[in-house]
Amino acid sequence: MSYQAPLQDMVFVLEELCGLADLSALPGLEDATPDTVSAILEEAAKFAGEVLAPLNPTGDAAGLGFDAGQVTTPAGWKEAYRQLVEMGWNSPTAAPEHGGMGLPAAVNACIQEMFNGANTAFQLCPLLTQGAIEAISHYADESLQQTYLEHLVSGHWTGTMNLTEPQAGSDLAAIRSKAVPEGAHYRISGQKIFITYGEHDMAENIIHLVLARLPDAPAGVKGISLFVVPKFMVNADGSLGARNDVRCVSIEHKLGIHASPTCTLAFGDNGGAIGYLVGQPHQGLQYMFAMMNSARLGVGLQGIGIAEHAGQHAVAYAAERKQGGQAGVEGSVAIIAHPDVRRMLGLIKARTQAARVLAYRAAAAADVASRSPDAETAAKAQRRLDLLIPVVKGWSTEMGNVSASLGVQVHGGMGYIEETGAAQHLRDARITTIYEGTTGIQALDLIGRKIARDKGRAMAELIADLRATQERLATATGDALDWAAQAAMVGQAADMLDSATQWLLDSGARNALLPQAAAAAMLELSGICLGAWAMADAALAAQARIDAGDAAAFLRSKLRIAEFYRTQVFPQAQALHAQVTQGAETILALSPADLGVAH
Repeated sequence: MSYQAPLQDMVFVLEELCGLADLSALPGLEDATPDTVSAILEEAAKFAGEVLAPLNPTGDAAGLGFDAGQVTTPAGWKEAYRQLVEMGWNSPTAAPEHGGMGLPAAVNACIQEMFNGANTAFQLCPLLTQGAIEAISHYADESLQQTYLEHLVSGHWTGTMNLTEPQAGSDLAAIRSKAVPEGAHYRISGQKIFITYGEHDMAENIIHLVLARLPDAPAGVKGISLFVVPKFMVNADGSLGARNDVRCVSIEHKLGIHASPTCTLAFGDNGGAIGYLVGQPHQGLQYMFAMMNSARLGVGLQGIGIAEHAGQHAVAYAAERKQGGQAGVEGSVAIIAHPDVRRMLGLIKARTQAARVLAYRAAAAADVASRSPDAETAAKAQRRLDLLIPVVKGWSTEMGNVSASLGVQVHGGMGYIEETGAAQHLRDARITTIYEGTTGIQALDLIGRKIARDKGRAMAELIADLRATQERLATATGDALDWAAQAAMVGQAADMLDSATQWLLDSGARNALLPQAAAAAMLELSGICLGAWAMADAALAAQARIDAGDAAAFLRSKLRIAEFYRTQVFPQAQALHAQVTQGAETILALSPADLGVAH
């Protein structure tokens, strides 16, 4: 089946749950009115459904060509990329003075979800370029910005993020790549692995952002600097010059995202690649986190997009596939009539919708943080963004994996056959919980740099919003769901987040390993509890529209999905709360021998 962007839900979330009207009042976003945004998203949906989605299965089947360091993308990909660039979809949030649309990050989240849902392997290229634009625009000097931003924003050049080395995966303190000063530039040498779109044939130049060490660098992460290293040198007049000393030595053969090149890059095999320092020496990790946070939100949206596509795929199959009988019905029935199939499809839809709200709210927080003229408002939004990023990345991608797996299950044996397409969603989803920081790393970020760093302040602000929603639910009316039960759910979610946060802070003072042992459960608990808040807010907004006379069937569906979330998803929170507050010591008690390591 073809992918159809869930435009109705996206616009509903933007307008009702993310305050699109308020975002369009922020400086620089005045043109992002609801009518304009709706028109933009309709065009993006067409591109996703008509151009990107058809290339998804063909690209998966064809894979990539690789010969003498050159990567060849599947048939149709260069043409699709050219169309994406011409339509301005490469970097929708970039400033108009650099050629971007200047759209809110919340609107770009919709576009990212659509394009990821249609074709994750393709959208990885613009995703990394958008991160490069963010890092260069925030931290590079005026000369570098003038040289690189316009072409990156236009999409004529693409960007990459070069962190990982063979001996330095998530432990960036172990990076060995070197940068030796030489006049106005540096000579970069070293090897980087797992570089997404590190080499390809869709754009005329590739701009690598590379972490490396200066000769006088201190040990550890405090000694890392960030450099711009172009594939082709850029002449003074802006034209492309000689090939730089960077080459692709191999590409990986992967479980999924077959059409996305994952490259090993060698810098400096012939004297050193020429690179240019971004910002100040030894501040590279801080600068790279700007790019990484953008990428982490984007990867969370990959999980949501894949879940949406897998769900659509499974629903279409379940509506057509006839098997088994039902009382009072002659002959076989479509399997969507069976309660367990509806349960699986409901889990996909409810969790996808909840994750969508959290991701868009994170993006909206980024808009407020970067543009609000009120310093206190901006600071609060930044705290919320920082807290939500690991939840959106970790919870959404884990949800995407489970949803894709359920999609295969709905297909039964046919789901295990590649021709049906259900298996591709599962294979493509699997990487999302790994790159840009595994789920475990997101969990450590949540409990360490986010909750412990500010002693739970940002979480307390979120909990206050849950309490406010609980109060609104207590006076809500309507016959489509149990409002009192919804209020109780959100109240319980607030209570559990509050007590779990306090446990993390208290236990960390006794033993720093205890919060780490509870981190993954805390991330999942946060996702489910904040998802409950999101679904309850969605139900309130839907009921308000119904009360105002809107008879759209979509709104009644929102209410039923919210009730489904309350009874089928939220109950897991109680067990997760127990894991956080009661299970950490049992993890630490396991010895290597208990786990099978021989003495």
